[in-house]
Amino acid sequence: MRARDDLSYFKLELHKVKSMSDNDQGDSGQVPMMQKLLDNPFLLLFIGVASPAVLYLGWGIMEIVMIPAR
Repeated sequence: MRARDDLSYFKLELHKVKSMSDNDQGDSGQVPMMQKLLDNPFLLLFIGVASPAVLYLGWGIMEIVMIPAR
């Protein structure tokens, strides 16, 4: 009898967890924009390569412009 009570308690807790996770998605079920961004590995690769390239390019242009004229 004790094992049956434990099993029913486990099923009840599992149902609570499932219903809580269903409520987290919201009524519309849309995925948030930031999650879409972070789930795309190619976009993250592009951002990881492009952002340092743009920063170093800008830094280099600034250094060239700052060279004093004779």
